Amino acid sequence: MFSYFIPVFFIIIFIFCIIKKVKPYDSFINGAKQSIPFAVSIFPYLVSIFILTELFEISGLSSLLTRVLSPVFNLFGIPTELTKLVLIKPFSGSGSLALLSEIFTKFGVDSYISRCACVIYGSSETVFYIAAVYFTGAKTKNLTKPIIISLIASFCSCVFACFICKVL
Repeated sequence: MFSYFIPVFFIIIFIFCIIKKVKPYDSFINGAKQSIPFAVSIFPYLVSIFILTELFEISGLSSLLTRVLSPVFNLFGIPTELTKLVLIKPFSGSGSLALLSEIFTKFGVDSYISRCACVIYGSSETVFYIAAVYFTGAKTKNLTKPIIISLIASFCSCVFACFICKVL
């Protein structure tokens, strides 16, 4: 049934284009032309996020924060073993996926820790990457409030994820 979703979605788009008298191919080409300057403008922000993420891990700051924040996270119901995942997820999707794989190897895929890790991975987002992408074209450059709100929401989703896994 789900295999029909994408073809049906495209058919609906084409029907909508016919009704609105819009040429879908020309619209697609126009959008593709506009995406190239956007991709070029966003490139420095993405490079800086990737470099900072790697420096965060290599410098040992990630390990230090993991040790310091484990007891605090444990108070909120997040297992100590998942502290590093919670810290890395806002910075790097691929880094958190590697941690998720390590958790599976160490604890098994059916363990409580692995279930929590899966839900944390799925319920949070790479906040800084998203901020770099979405706010590149924004006129406002004061990103402090949106990033803090996003980090708090990400942390709340991690707490709720562990709670749900414990209850279920």
